[in-house]
Amino acid sequence: MEISVGDLLMRAGAACAAAERYVLAARQACRHRIAGGDARALDIEQRALHGFSWIATLAQSLEAARQWAARLQAGDGLAPIDALVLRIGFGEYLAQLVYALPMSQNELARPTDLGIADAARALADDAAVAWFLVEGNNAATRAALTALIEADARPSEALGDETLDMIRAQFRAFAAQRIAPKAHDWHLADALIPIEIVDEMADLGVFGICIDAEYGGLGLGKLAMCVVSEELSRGWICAGSLGTRSEIAGELIGESGTPAQKAYWLPRLARGETLPTAVFTEPDVGSDLASLKTRAVRDGDGWSVTGAKNWITHAARADLMTLLVRTNPAEPGHAGLSMLLAAKTRGTEEDAFPDEGLAGSEIEVLGYRGMREYALSFDGFRVPGDAILGGEEGKGFRQLMRTFEGARIQTAARAIGVGWNAFDVGLDYARTRRQFGCALADFPRVADKLALMLVELVMARELTYAAARRRDEGRRCDIEAGMAKLLAARVAWANADATVQIHGGNGYALEYQASRILCDARILNIFEGAAEIQAHVVARGLLSAAN
Repeated sequence: MEISVGDLLMRAGAACAAAERYVLAARQACRHRIAGGDARALDIEQRALHGFSWIATLAQSLEAARQWAARLQAGDGLAPIDALVLRIGFGEYLAQLVYALPMSQNELARPTDLGIADAARALADDAAVAWFLVEGNNAATRAALTALIEADARPSEALGDETLDMIRAQFRAFAAQRIAPKAHDWHLADALIPIEIVDEMADLGVFGICIDAEYGGLGLGKLAMCVVSEELSRGWICAGSLGTRSEIAGELIGESGTPAQKAYWLPRLARGETLPTAVFTEPDVGSDLASLKTRAVRDGDGWSVTGAKNWITHAARADLMTLLVRTNPAEPGHAGLSMLLAAKTRGTEEDAFPDEGLAGSEIEVLGYRGMREYALSFDGFRVPGDAILGGEEGKGFRQLMRTFEGARIQTAARAIGVGWNAFDVGLDYARTRRQFGCALADFPRVADKLALMLVELVMARELTYAAARRRDEGRRCDIEAGMAKLLAARVAWANADATVQIHGGNGYALEYQASRILCDARILNIFEGAAEIQAHVVARGLLSAAN
């Protein structure tokens, strides 16, 4: 059915309003379920609460996509491919809201799970929603989108900011020229990203994007960080993830450090001279940081650290550990935790951990190999007395929590980059591989996969950018960041799985990039807060809101 851009945007706005009413009904149902309950009640009702998180996430993605389309229309106008992406995205996500929403491969959130079947029927009966359910994601719109993809049209990614658009172009070219051609070889060899590539990234300003200019950084915001992370991860997730270490360390020190700590560490981080690693997680602790056991005790004029840490990324090559420890065992839970800025000696292939009191062993992993994962053991590792972040004990957990918004937005951006990599590789294979006398891309179910891969990338991208903009405005965005990571990680995994399927048996072969992308995508639902933890955080935040 043909429709004008004005009518499409009007219907999208009405559908967003209807989706928001549905979110309110879901929230009311969840509040009723846990009324008068404690934290245990949240766990008992976990499935319903997580379904609510996903409902709210998809509703927010619809609004973010609508705003994207409205900005484009207000500028140079909505291109045909953009209109189709909006139309299909609304059709698909509204259908998931009305009928069944995938939280994972074998978990669907249905309206009956929350007791909101009547609200779902009301959503489906809304005139705008009903139109999208029929005219949004159907064979005709997908075929039209596929034809544009085949003609090399792509959805608009202009941000309305010349600097940001220039940054995207610069990093896309860098990733295409310096990262993508060698990424698969590095992955197969389980090799660290070559240090010359790290140095080139430092010269481009990757490690100082959000560090204030007075400390040698670029002084840009989270939206710029998203663009850089997305484009680098489109080349290889490990390139995009290198910046995460400096992002976390720079934000910790920039927001909580003493003047001396800022003056010493931030310029070194911004230049890429100091490579940091985040040392938080422990064996058998995971996301439950209140149970953290690694101890730091006063020892003369310094600290002596003893304990074990797990899943520490890029640990051997790092020069600085942001190290979460328990400095006051008498204080239970979070109150006894402090953050140390612990310098270490950069390791080599021959001697990964040369410092006395620090040992490490590599954890062999499926993907995400370019920086390597380690289990670390501290046995009297020495840290200077002035290394407590901010100079005050007992603040470590609170300091860390303030970085989670940025870290999760950045992880969502990495997921989008991985999703784009999957789309690029899948499309190239579908165009060149021939079966039964036709290119794979000519078969409807292959074409449908590519169309939905593209649509969902835009939906997740715009949700992520919306969270980044909110953060750049100085507003709290823990819920928005959690939603962005939740959806973007799902999209990255779906796209990676789809590209393996497009490759058929070759997708399972190590020699093909599709196998690496699948392994890389899988981690995104786990780190920086597993999807289940993320859904719980989003639900708690939404349920505690005033209205």
